[in-house]
Amino acid sequence: MFASLFVIVLGKFINTASLGLPRLFGPSEALVKTAVEMNCELLTFPENETILLQLFREVDRSRMFAEYTSLKGKEATLPLYVRHFHEGNLVCVASAQNNSLIEPTVSNIHYLKVIEPVEGAEIEVCSGLVNLFEGNRLELRCKLKAGNHVSYKWLLNGRLVSQSLLHDDRLLINRTTSQDSGSYRCVASNSFNQTDFFTVNSTEVVITVKDLVSEPDISFSVLKEDIHNYFAVVSCRSTRGTPPVTFSLYNSTEFIASVMTEERFATFKVPLVLGQDLGFLQCQARNGDWVVYGEKIPLEVVPVGGPVTMRYTYDSGENYAVISITIYCEAAKGTHARYQWFLNGTLLHDRGSFYYVHHQHPELAMLMLSVGDSSAGTYHCEVSDSFDNTTAISSRRLYLDKHRLNRLPVWVVAVVFGSFTFLILLVSVCCGIGVVFSEFLSSCLPLFRQKDIMERSLCESIFLFNADTLKNDDDVPHEATTSPCRENRAA
Repeated sequence: MFASLFVIVLGKFINTASLGLPRLFGPSEALVKTAVEMNCELLTFPENETILLQLFREVDRSRMFAEYTSLKGKEATLPLYVRHFHEGNLVCVASAQNNSLIEPTVSNIHYLKVIEPVEGAEIEVCSGLVNLFEGNRLELRCKLKAGNHVSYKWLLNGRLVSQSLLHDDRLLINRTTSQDSGSYRCVASNSFNQTDFFTVNSTEVVITVKDLVSEPDISFSVLKEDIHNYFAVVSCRSTRGTPPVTFSLYNSTEFIASVMTEERFATFKVPLVLGQDLGFLQCQARNGDWVVYGEKIPLEVVPVGGPVTMRYTYDSGENYAVISITIYCEAAKGTHARYQWFLNGTLLHDRGSFYYVHHQHPELAMLMLSVGDSSAGTYHCEVSDSFDNTTAISSRRLYLDKHRLNRLPVWVVAVVFGSFTFLILLVSVCCGIGVVFSEFLSSCLPLFRQKDIMERSLCESIFLFNADTLKNDDDVPHEATTSPCRENRAA
């Protein structure tokens, strides 16, 4: 019984002899739609067994790519017409073709990279519009008819776009600005074995990013058509924004007018009455769906009224000499004043060899002078309405020259001389009081001495009288008989 069991086990062992591990090798890259050969070699196998070698993807044994029947351990050549699905980890499975008792074995993993050359690039605007306003999202995709393992570059107006904006085959800008406007082109490329390179360029797509219009500034000038009719010429102006821009004018909340323009400014004509408060003007600007409002300004025109005053300040140089003067001219009222400066009756224009005129409408005007011989003369200013120069109000005349400016004022001389005189009088009075007081002390000194002698004589007389009275009194201490007048003298 034991002998028969041994024979059965031995027979099974012989029949289930194991296969060695096959070795798979071949090219690591292949062009799609080309033929390549993969090789599978099995070095350890049972004698007199036909070995079947098959090529699979590692993760899918249901689809066989190639097979080969090997006799006597011949190396297998597995032909492969390369398709996209061949890319990945390949394995070679060895099995005994006519003996199911022998366990199949699997080779090492061999990775095959399938290359398809790039073809037919074009740009797809995924975000939709090629004309958009700043702040919107722009997404472009480089779409290929063929190609894999592709690297992409994007050009804007012929210059490379930052890599931070690239995501695989897409270019993404979350918040666009006008600097993102221009012609976009994508360049797709790949290579085979680092020897064959394939590149394709797309056609250009023009993207226009429009600037949103900024808050409009508002101002107005006054136009006099005749003696009874005045108008405010209102200007609405934005510093940025892609035209066309629609400007609207409001008086408080009341709509006045609207205009669309290819410029960033517009003007409106509004009737007005001098000296009356006519509300507040405000500009609105719009491009696309973007709407902004400017600040409000009062619509009130006050005619110029007097008096007109002038004042000046000066700067000193070395030795405290006056080297420059700034003269200010102001009118008591007037919202649209025009200032004119005159020297010796001659009108001074904006700039000369020794002066410069600076206006701060409507509050005041400044005339800056360099002190010298040419700047000497009589100055005055005249103020009138900028929209009506038929009447002008003049200031007082002011004469200036370098000698007068550098001369000490009379009041300064008077203060200095008066202070000096006061000090002399004060010293003289103090000296006189000192002399009188000294003479008074000298005349009073003999009287003080005579008074002192009389007081001591009186004191001695009183003491002698008291001493005679107390001689017979033994209870009186010795100190009581000591004269206090001596103590006074000693003191």
